[in-house]
Amino acid sequence: MTKQRNEIKEGLQHFHGTEMFYQIPLLRTRFTDGLKYLANVADCFWLITDTSVIAKSLINRSEFITIDFKRLSKEKQEISGYEAEIIYTDGNNTILEKHQYSTTDFPLDELRLFFVNDTLMLPSEY
Repeated sequence: MTKQRNEIKEGLQHFHGTEMFYQIPLLRTRFTDGLKYLANVADCFWLITDTSVIAKSLINRSEFITIDFKRLSKEKQEISGYEAEIIYTDGNNTILEKHQYSTTDFPLDELRLFFVNDTLMLPSEY
């Protein structure tokens, strides 16, 4: 898992801007080359779908949304019963929503995404 995690982190560093936009057909949310890469190598299309649905529901509260995936420490997992959480903010540390996941196969310990103009992207692609 550590080798895969390092390869993914290294691969994500190569994305600055995007050459192509992809779309989730039902949601009509666009996403970038970096997220397409991440979804393929980490098998996490669920992350793009989940975060898109929630971010779209929050757009009336903020036009710019940060999305932070974080795997909880072992101690916090034991206390809370959750393995990871995704926190949605307005970019100014105002929490708009928080979702907890009891299990996850996502290989990274943390990841930040932006949702702007109906588009999900890596911060380096903003």
